[in-house]
Amino acid sequence: MAGFDHKTLDAKWQAFWEREQTFLTPTDRTRPKYYVLDMFPYPSGDGLHVGHPKGYTATDVVARAKRMMGFNVLRVMGWDSFGLPAERRAERTGEHPSVITARNIATFKSQLQKLGLSYDWTRELATSDPTYYKWTQWIFELLFERGLAYRAEVPVNFCPALGTVLANEEVKDGKYIETGDDVEKRLMKQWMLRITEYADRLSEDLTGLDWPPGTHTAQFEWIGKSIGANVVFKVVGSDHPITVFTTRPDTLFGGTWVVLAPEHPLVDQITTPEQRAAVAAYRDQVGKRSERDRTTEAADAPKTGVATGAFAINPVTGKQIPIWIADYVLASYGTGAVFACPAHDERDHAFATKFTLPIIEVVKGGENVQVAAYTGDGPHVNSDFLDGLDIDAAKEKVIGWLEAHGLGSKSIRYKLRDWLFSRQRYWGEPFPTYELPDGQVKLVPKSDLPVALPQIDEYKPTRDGQPPLARAKDWLPVTDKETGQVAMRETNTMPQWAGSCWYYLRFISPQLTDQPWDREEEKYWMPVDLYVGGNEHAVLHLLYARFWHKVLYDAGFVSTKEPFQRLFHQGMIHKTSYREPKSGKYHYDHEVEQRDGAWYVKGTNDVVETKLDKMSKSRYNVVNPDDMGNEFGADAMRMYELFMGPLEDGVEWETSGVAGTRRFLDRVWRLLVVPADPSSGIEADTLSGKVSEDAPRDNKDLERTLHAAIKKVTAAVTDLRFNTAIADMMVFVNEATKATAIPRDWFEMFVKILSPFAPHIAEELWQRLGHTTTITYEPWPAHDEAKLARDVMVIAVQVLGKLRGQIEVPPDATEATILAAAKADHKVQQFLAGKPIKREIYVKGRLVNFVV
Repeated sequence: MAGFDHKTLDAKWQAFWEREQTFLTPTDRTRPKYYVLDMFPYPSGDGLHVGHPKGYTATDVVARAKRMMGFNVLRVMGWDSFGLPAERRAERTGEHPSVITARNIATFKSQLQKLGLSYDWTRELATSDPTYYKWTQWIFELLFERGLAYRAEVPVNFCPALGTVLANEEVKDGKYIETGDDVEKRLMKQWMLRITEYADRLSEDLTGLDWPPGTHTAQFEWIGKSIGANVVFKVVGSDHPITVFTTRPDTLFGGTWVVLAPEHPLVDQITTPEQRAAVAAYRDQVGKRSERDRTTEAADAPKTGVATGAFAINPVTGKQIPIWIADYVLASYGTGAVFACPAHDERDHAFATKFTLPIIEVVKGGENVQVAAYTGDGPHVNSDFLDGLDIDAAKEKVIGWLEAHGLGSKSIRYKLRDWLFSRQRYWGEPFPTYELPDGQVKLVPKSDLPVALPQIDEYKPTRDGQPPLARAKDWLPVTDKETGQVAMRETNTMPQWAGSCWYYLRFISPQLTDQPWDREEEKYWMPVDLYVGGNEHAVLHLLYARFWHKVLYDAGFVSTKEPFQRLFHQGMIHKTSYREPKSGKYHYDHEVEQRDGAWYVKGTNDVVETKLDKMSKSRYNVVNPDDMGNEFGADAMRMYELFMGPLEDGVEWETSGVAGTRRFLDRVWRLLVVPADPSSGIEADTLSGKVSEDAPRDNKDLERTLHAAIKKVTAAVTDLRFNTAIADMMVFVNEATKATAIPRDWFEMFVKILSPFAPHIAEELWQRLGHTTTITYEPWPAHDEAKLARDVMVIAVQVLGKLRGQIEVPPDATEATILAAAKADHKVQQFLAGKPIKREIYVKGRLVNFVV
């Protein structure tokens, strides 16, 4: 059956919203506020695929509903537009990254606008805009002034092919994850941020935030607060002892060797001549791996290590124990040294088993510690003055003993390390610093910000390995106003994380030129009420943004301790990919066919493997939202994105599902409009007459399903269970389709709750109902709980747990009445005939089950 012309409606109402500036942020500060924010995207050259709008559509439903509920809504979009991909393309083409970025932004923006997303585009921003990164540089200066930014010689992951430093998270097995280029360790002078100064608060302040439990855990684990002891192990034949940090000092009596990080400075001093070659080879091997790889390696991965030939003295037993090096110990965490108690640590046990090292039980409870480590609590054994104590008591006692003998002390350590904040790239924020001839580093005066990126002839590092900005010979020298000396600007740039650390604040006052945000506006809008984005940002982006926010809070520039009150991660949308196993070649859907239960390249016997995959152009399984909009309309695609399943779940894309939500919208349309159908003599759309002021109001099923839908959709604005809300709207439309007439006010209430999901058709229906203003700010309908009550209860009747019929009884029927009615039902009787009933089970308001 015919429906509405989505192309005409989409274009009409998108033009209307833009022309009328429908979604401008209100200025009335007497109303409650709601700040809903998407994690803004990096504008890549690929544009959007249908997986991207899932979160954007969800937040749009919330924003549109909140406007109708009387909230001032801040709904904004911008671009995380610095980054390596644009710089790489610039290297290949010679085109300036800013030109590439502007073109990509235009593509992304056009795609988002075609979805009818209700952003206030007057607040659009991009992190690569000098008017924006002026304030990123201003925040860096604040960090510097507060002693939180410093330069240090640190070991870094350097990629020679790209000429830049990479974060630990970007390296796996000695390769850059994105390109496969080799990565090596180098000592380089880098800018660092003292995020470790905020470790406790970053951990403690997670309490009270409405975040997914998994993200809470990821943040806690990344910060990695550990309470334990520093223990001193003297080294045989050396004046340099080893200090070990341990969270289990109670197991010292079971310590049978010490492990140093391969990078530990003592390794060179204590390694015996016989072991130097083996130690050097192992250190070279480990140097190709990132710290992240070394710490996240699977528990069952083969253990590696090399003995140094040196020995340490166990401080509680006085015995000599060997000193090893192994990749699981990091120089940057704790003291870069650990002691091993294999009887009560699974990793140590695996190491001991491989290298035939002693295993001594010191906590009772395991079956056989020679076979498997016991990690639970129990009385200590073989531990002298700790025997009989549980873990907590033994920890306290041994720390006191160590302190009394000058061999250790209580200590708190963090896995979190200071943030390496330099990149050897062009397309990033320049540092607002310069270095005088004597090495003193000074800040560019705030009145001279921004320090804008200069034009350069190439975007690659110089031949002598300096960052691309070293090519800007005229830009590098700057005169220090205080001394008159000629100084040199910093040639590193900030990482892409910098701009995304504070963008939520700039959205509050993006046009201000004399301050980063208006202080009174910040007090009104912050914190962000709902922040939605992928869980790939569960650690770093959120951690870094929280760190900057806390610094700004301490400096008095923001009024809240935390930036994001509620966080939600939408699930990923996947699509099947088709790949030839031999060649590795991928194929589009239309290039393959299924025969006899297997998939082949069309017209051949070449087998292809299928896999539910992340959408990627390289896998030939991308679905473009523009194509879906052209074929089915923006509203159908929006509804399908939210109807596929719970918002947090990963789901499989099926284009047929978009066709299904489109059929639903056509049914909604036909409740009010008879579509044009020249073949039937209907030349133009006409009102059906079914929706009427005079329609009878005695259709209780229709009224009940309407109020049920209002209740469910209203709840979904908070609990984000959009799929079930859409299902309830579908139930109403089913009832409305069966009805001979629909009261006008009932239909208008339905159009209102539909409008956040399908705004184009809702605006058109609203207009055809005779309204002359947008539906955007119409008051949200409230459900009436009394209207949800049924005139009868429908009770399922089971015999031996199988459904055999159903009965209708008054809502106030007694259990005896219900059981009698169930036995009397003619469908049920045939299953009860001649069989004594052993048991009668009644689940109130739901079902009866007879056990015969």
